Amino acid sequence: MPDSVRPSRRSVAALLVVAAAFAPALAKAQTASAKALVDAAKAEGKVGEQSDGFLGFVTPTSDPALEAAVAEINAGRRRVYEDTAKRNGVTPEVAGVAAFKVLRDTKLKAGDYFKDVDGVWRRK
Repeated sequence: MPDSVRPSRRSVAALLVVAAAFAPALAKAQTASAKALVDAAKAEGKVGEQSDGFLGFVTPTSDPALEAAVAEINAGRRRVYEDTAKRNGVTPEVAGVAAFKVLRDTKLKAGDYFKDVDGVWRRK
């Protein structure tokens, strides 16, 4: 991870407190239909959470509806990270990293995929 994106310990500590509020904001950043498609894809191991706070494809897809749902949710997350960054004096990238840590540690279910900073997909 480049130094410009790598959060300091202080900013991570501050953002972990703020990140607890991400879940409601992230939930508002998606439509019910996009969430349903992505939740099903997560259960099938096709989509997972990435260390930058965005969704990614664990396996390639040719499903345009799923691609659109992931893009919609990621766009909503981008807005949440930008707003959070402005309020807390950090970059949106740092906000995304903090959100990922909260999602990985508190929201992912056993069997869900996540891509850590090393770029490898893992199952929780």
